[in-house]
Amino acid sequence: MARSKATITLSPSRDIPFDRLVLSQSNVRQIKCGLSIAELAEDIARRGLLQSLNVRPVLGADGAETGMFEIPAGGRRYRALELLMKHKRLSRTAPVPCIVQQASADILAEEDSLAENAMREPLHPLDQFRAMLSLVDRGQQVEAIAAHFMTTPAVVRQRLKLAAVSPKLHEIYAEDGMTLDQLMAFTVSDDHERQEQVWELLGHGYNRSAGYIRHKLTENTVRVADKRVRFVTEAAYVAAGGSVVRDLFEPDDGGWLTDVALLDRLVDEKLAKDAERISAEGWKWVATAIDLPWNATSGMRRISGTDTPMTPEEAARLAALEAQADELSAVWSDAAEIPQEVDASIDAVEAEIGALVDRPTIFDPEDVARAGAFVSIDADGSLRVERGLVRPEDEAADPSAEDAEMLGSSGSGSAAVRSTDLGRGGTERTSLPGGDDPNGDVEEEGGLKPLPDRLVSDLTAWRTLALQDAFAQDPATAFAAVLHAMVLSAFYSFSHESCLQLTLHPVHFSNPPDGLRDSAPARAIAERHADWTGRLPQDDTELWEALLALEADDQASLFAHCASLGLNAQAEIVPKYDNGRISRRSIERRIAHAHVIARAVELDIIAAGWRPTVEGYFRGVTKPRILADVTEARGEQFAGMIDHLKKADMAHEAERLLEETNWLPEPMRTPGEAEPPSHGAANDDGAGSLPAGLANDFDGEVEDTGEGHGGADAIAAE
Repeated sequence: MARSKATITLSPSRDIPFDRLVLSQSNVRQIKCGLSIAELAEDIARRGLLQSLNVRPVLGADGAETGMFEIPAGGRRYRALELLMKHKRLSRTAPVPCIVQQASADILAEEDSLAENAMREPLHPLDQFRAMLSLVDRGQQVEAIAAHFMTTPAVVRQRLKLAAVSPKLHEIYAEDGMTLDQLMAFTVSDDHERQEQVWELLGHGYNRSAGYIRHKLTENTVRVADKRVRFVTEAAYVAAGGSVVRDLFEPDDGGWLTDVALLDRLVDEKLAKDAERISAEGWKWVATAIDLPWNATSGMRRISGTDTPMTPEEAARLAALEAQADELSAVWSDAAEIPQEVDASIDAVEAEIGALVDRPTIFDPEDVARAGAFVSIDADGSLRVERGLVRPEDEAADPSAEDAEMLGSSGSGSAAVRSTDLGRGGTERTSLPGGDDPNGDVEEEGGLKPLPDRLVSDLTAWRTLALQDAFAQDPATAFAAVLHAMVLSAFYSFSHESCLQLTLHPVHFSNPPDGLRDSAPARAIAERHADWTGRLPQDDTELWEALLALEADDQASLFAHCASLGLNAQAEIVPKYDNGRISRRSIERRIAHAHVIARAVELDIIAAGWRPTVEGYFRGVTKPRILADVTEARGEQFAGMIDHLKKADMAHEAERLLEETNWLPEPMRTPGEAEPPSHGAANDDGAGSLPAGLANDFDGEVEDTGEGHGGADAIAAE
């Protein structure tokens, strides 16, 4: 007859008074990790002891049990209970659930301690995500869950976001088919179908980085930081029914707007309302655009106005606000941290000061009737209004000609009579007031004839040479005269008050790229020009004295600004058929000299703000060129990672790979200079290493769960 297999006997469980328990020296946990004792004590106080202590009887010298029990496994729980007891939240004799091992057991106490800690299976992160989602579905608040599990509400929201990813992707993650970084990247979209499409797309290529996933999920959206969003405000967009997605694991500048058509409609409507308001001021025309072309004001004359004077009440209010601002600055300038209410007060005071100082401009009604205004969106999302621009076709007749005609018609003297004949070489010559034909018989009141025009011409020719010689020997006056001529060209485009045959031709780019007016150099030039416009006199006849009154440094700065407006280093498109205006040779010589100046001023395009982007560069070149550029900037292995992609995807990946490098396309480089200085490029690490986001494409097992991803390490650890 077969004998039955012996069954095991489990260790009994007992409730042992707390004051009969002591820690054992056999506990293998010596290094603190995970929750602190205080946090564990709070959790036990809330939900009770979920796991019994593992204890063994303490034997006396005679081998008999003493009634005390040592704890080889469960020391942290004992310390937490001890803390509750010290705070009088637990009785000293409170019964504690314990699993009691035999004192004479063959298995060592150290082995029990090691087994309890080493043989535990940690909860899979996906189970944790789903568990928190279940708590929310049952009515618990995010803040309460965070408090109960000793974490922050932000971490709970991250895990809830991960729980909301497509169930199909959850299954892949559970089977180790994707990394935690990749799963986190999918949270930037709530569209499960799109998430699954992108994952399927990744299966046809090598690039499965989290950054590439985020790019594919947001390529048809608009960032909240976009100036159009700032113009209409995110709140207005959401109120109109738009949705916003955010990345809880990476910096995203506020997230992405998903309904681009709605955003564009809101922008158009708000721009139209602003244009109506500006048009009500009486302007002949008002033009609107999100981005004004670079040469939108080319050929237009800008009329000047006068600032609205400040009333005594406004001046008193301004003085009070400035005193308040000085007081706040004195109190808080050295503070390590400024309270939120104080910071709000400072902002409010500065805003009111700005509103008082920025005086509205008053224009002459006649000027307003023939001038217009451009209404657009500035780089920071504010409304940009450029008033007082007169188109060439709206210009009034020459005032001097009108005056001459009025004098002639009134018969006020021969000084207003203008006669025309053919001078030397058959050229048309006009008599100056006070001059006359040498064969005529018109005399002045004193009986003497005016000097003949030809003689006046000969004499002034000689004087011109003498003046040129003296002019050359007086560099200070020569500098002032050249500056005067340049300022007239740059700021008084319709003035002809200079005797120098020197005219500055401000550059008007052919085929200017989109967004050029919003570039950092363009904004700096515009701000500098506006500053000088406010400092220079409105009447060009007063300019000479105003320039002489400037300090030498100011004269030099103004000179450099005016000269810069005429600097042209653009390689214009040479027409197929020569029109006599532009030639390849002239462009080459001009650009060669531009390189000389670039070396002299140590031009740094990267520091100026240019980056190789899809819109600004990669969309305009071929795939082989993109691969060649990536190879040059990062190395062949980086180019090999994107050579299988379609043009659009390749362009976006190239932008990401080169965004933190100092690489420039050949037309933007300055020949003959050293390599551009480093600007702290995180990815500019040569061809021998890979960025963290792309390391998975080669290693397959690399998973970055560091704190930089907003709690991924906590997810993996728990």
